[in-house]
Formats: sequence, C-alpha cells, structure tokens
Amino acid sequence: MACSSFFPSSHFFNPLSSSSYCSPPPPVSATRFRSLPSKQLNTLFTTAPPHHRRFSALPLFSEHHGGGNNNNNNNNGGGGWGYPFDSDDSFSPSSHTLFFSLLLSSAFCSFSQLVLAKFAKAKTLASEKEAFSESLWEVKGGKWTKLIPDNFNDSFVTSEPGLFSELSSINSTQVVTFLWFKCRDLFLRLMLPEGFPKSVTSDYLEYSLWRAVQGVASQVSGVLATQSLLYAVGLGKGAIPTAAAINWVLKDGIGYLSKIMLSNFGRHFDVNPKGWRLFADLLENAAFGLEMCTPAFPQFFVLIGAVAGASRSAAALIQASTRSCFFAGFAAQRNFAEVIAKGEVQGMASKFIGIGIGIGLGNCIGSSTPLVLASFGVVTWIHMYCNLKSYQSIQLRTLNPYRASLVFSEYLLSGQAPPVKEVNDEEPLFPAVPILNATFANKAKSNALSSEAKDAAAEIERRLELGSKLSEIVSSKDDALALFTLYKDEGYILSEHMGKFCVVLKESCLPLDMLKALFQVNYVYWLEKNAGIVGRGVVNDSKPGGKLHMSLDYVTREFDLVRSDGESVGWTTDGLIARPLPNRIRLGNMASSASS
Repeated sequence: MACSSFFPSSHFFNPLSSSSYCSPPPPVSATRFRSLPSKQLNTLFTTAPPHHRRFSALPLFSEHHGGGNNNNNNNNGGGGWGYPFDSDDSFSPSSHTLFFSLLLSSAFCSFSQLVLAKFAKAKTLASEKEAFSESLWEVKGGKWTKLIPDNFNDSFVTSEPGLFSELSSINSTQVVTFLWFKCRDLFLRLMLPEGFPKSVTSDYLEYSLWRAVQGVASQVSGVLATQSLLYAVGLGKGAIPTAAAINWVLKDGIGYLSKIMLSNFGRHFDVNPKGWRLFADLLENAAFGLEMCTPAFPQFFVLIGAVAGASRSAAALIQASTRSCFFAGFAAQRNFAEVIAKGEVQGMASKFIGIGIGIGLGNCIGSSTPLVLASFGVVTWIHMYCNLKSYQSIQLRTLNPYRASLVFSEYLLSGQAPPVKEVNDEEPLFPAVPILNATFANKAKSNALSSEAKDAAAEIERRLELGSKLSEIVSSKDDALALFTLYKDEGYILSEHMGKFCVVLKESCLPLDMLKALFQVNYVYWLEKNAGIVGRGVVNDSKPGGKLHMSLDYVTREFDLVRSDGESVGWTTDGLIARPLPNRIRLGNMASSASS
C-alpha cells in the first residue's frame, strides 16, 4: 500500500507487520528530477495529510492504552504519554508540549518539501532548456522536424509553423521561393520511397534518373508509331472505322501469342536480368520501327503489325519479369511494395511527359514517313543509351554463376571477397554474345579484381554444366560407387568429363547446395592452374589425396567462412541463381537415376 507522506525522524517508529506498515517512498535523485516532467514533480512533492495508522505505530499514541483496563488518567505501565486526540483533557501539560512540537516539526518538513519541489522544478526546466536547445528532432521518412518542449501540457510540439502562418510571415518577394520549396518537397514525397536515401540502396537514384529519361523517349516513339498505324489503316483518309478496328484486333491478337511462348524462359530472366532487359528494349524499339513503316506498305498492315505486336508483347513480358529482380535489390529495408509503387509512379510521370512531347512532334511531322523515321532514330538512340546506363548502375547482390565464380576466384587468390559494385561493373550484359559485350562494356574498370580472377570466372562459366546426367559422366560401376561414397553427405556430385565441370544434382538439392558445388568447381580450377594437379580418373580423384577429395575437404571447411565474408561486403549468399538442366538423381533402393 502506497503512502502519501513520511516523517523525517525514523526512530519514532516501531517494527510492524506487513499488513499495517507502509514503507516510505524511495529517495528521489537529481537524475530522476531531470527525467520527470513538471507535472510529475509537483505530484511527487505535494503530499496528503498523514494516515491515522502511522500515529498508531508511535509509543506516544499506543502505550496510553497499554494497560488494558486503565482509563485516560492512569498510565499503568509507567511512562505513558497520553492520547492527544482524546476528548478528555486530563493528560499532563508535558503531553501538550510534545504534541505541539510534533505539529511544528511536521509543518516545517512540509514547508521544506515545497521549497525543494520549487527548486527541483526550476532546475528541471533549466536542464530541459539546455538539453533541447541542441537537437531534438522527429524523423518521419526523410523529413526532419525539430521539436520543442511544451511544459504546460507536458509534451513536445513541432517548431515549424503551419502553411498559412509561414505565408503570412514572409515577404511578397519570397513567395515564389517558398512555393518552389514546398512543391519540391511534395514531388520528392510522391516520387521517392519514404525514408530516401536511407530506405534504398546507393544505386537506386542513378537507376531512377536514367529510367525517367528513357521512359520519355519510349513514349515519344509510341506516339509516332501509333500515328503511323492510324495513317496506314486509312483513318486519316476517311476509311471505315470498323475495318480499322478489325485490323487492329488481328494485329494485337496474333502478337499476344508471343507472351505464351516466351513464358517458358522465365528462369533465364533471373540469371541475367540486365542483358534480358536490354534485349527487351531492343525488341520494343524494333517493334516501333516496324509500325512506322506500315504507311509505306499498307497492304501488309496485318503482317507487319502482328510481328511488331509479338515483339512488343515479348518485350513487355521480359520487362515485367526482370523489374522485380531490380526492385528487390533496391529495397534496403525490405520495403519491396513501396519501392515498386514509387517505380510505377516514376514511370507514369515519364510517360505523361513523353506523350505530350510525342503529340507535339507528331503534329510537326505529319504523315511524312522519312521525317518519322529520322525522328525515331534520334529518339531510339536516347532511349537505348539511357537504358544501358540505368542497367549498368544496378548493383545486383544475388549470385549467378558468373558473379559467384568471380567472387570465389578472387577469394581464392587474395583471401577477400570483392565488393558488389566492382563485380557488377565487370559482369557482361550478354555472356553468350562476346561482340555485344565489347560494344556495351562498362568503361569504368576497378583494380579490386585481378585479371586472373576475371579469366577464371569467364572460363568456369563456359565449362560449367549444372544438372548433368550421371550416365554421361561415369563409365563403370566403380566410378559410380566412388562418387556416391565421396558425396554421400552432399546434395550434388561433381566430376570432370571431357573438359567440363559436370555437376549432378540430387533430388534434394537446394540453391545453397548448388552454390557450394560452384565453390568446389572454383577450387578444382584453382588446383589445376596454380598447383598443377590434374585429374587421374574418377576413382583415383575420389580417394584421399585425389583432386575431388582434396577440393571437397577444403570446401567443407571454408564454405561457411567465404559465405560470411561475402555477406560482410553486401552479397546475398543464401543460394545460387541458376538455370540447371532438368536432370536429378535419387539414391536408395530405387533406381539410381531418375533421368539417366
């Protein structure tokens, strides 16, 4: 039970049971004064009158009745002081003196407490003013608002005035500047994720800026192409609208088939999203170019329109598939939905601007096909260049075969995992087309990667085969038993066959197992190039001292360490992003291979 007051002299009290004793409140330190608001300080030091049970604990008030049958004039225990609240005034004058002394002492203690409370309140207000004069901010997304203490309401309020208060307090010459800053803040809140730049990765802004410009260029091409299509069907020459509508439906209907056919390649988009996205942009521009040629060949409108529609549908599918890969990497605070939403807003703003420019340019060009194609060439160059720069700015943190091989090779050579940006700058956009890689290569090269690691990554990616058939890499029962024994605790089987690193995947293989297999492939390649250890056959390589046995032993010891080092520099090492062949094996009493 809490007490509302306490006496300064504790030697007056006798030990009591827990049911009748109320402990005094704990001492209030200066630290607590500074941390308590003013209202709580007033409550702490403003006390109610003492409870009557406290008086019953004093010998002065209890021993008067200690004799049991004695009246007020008889102190049968010797030393009784009388009961001061009794209506009988027969107790001795010394009792009056002691009683008034206690009252004066209580009044003095109460007055002292009030003085201390005033002093503590003044000290607390001074300390609050000193503390909050430096910095106390409310952070909401990317906006910082300064807070000041409101001592009367025991709260904090914003120091920024409202919109109308600000307008009334500035000069007329500052209105334009004020409105500009307000519109800029509104634009940033609408276009960028909340908490920018802390809520996204460092490459998000550069990517968004390049994408905004390419969006404008894309819409200009779209408007010009649509205008050419309308001229081709004779809409500008008074043709029947129904015929134009039928041709338009046939064009789009045939084009939609490309989406169905291309959906089977979805896994390829995850492995190399930058290259596929740039290829989709090329398809989209090719489709625009074909549509602009239709006025010159109106008799082939349906054919040209169908090919162009198929290209645009394929481009739209690839763009939608790869967009999620990019946005997932941008979400530094797992704010995937907001990053995607802001990306759509940025795209709509670019399209809005592009449509306006395209309409104006179309009115100037008219139906002249040469002028349309010339304008299209300039806009297409801007579109493709901005796309290329935007994809080169992206820093993918997942590991595909090339990026993982480059990370592992550099780790084996230098003992350190390379940074994310350097590896992304080195990765080719089109691994299967070297001439395009030389054309679209990123000129900004880094010294963080050695030439040996780059050559190793390219060679390993060329020789790697994920999802090999077991029947193609073993030639005898002894080879199969040796491999099964060596890799009995792994989700894969690695062996060399005709110059290729063949990885046989078990039915229970996970992306992390494939990443571990690729790490072993890199170490096997390192043994070949740096230690001069060559293969001596499957059986011999699987024995202690063999190349496969040594590499697996090293990978078992170092795999967790290299994953930890990779994560420390920003890599996502929970698995390998790859497109293995659809071959798996199942070990046990059933058939040794489900696909062989």
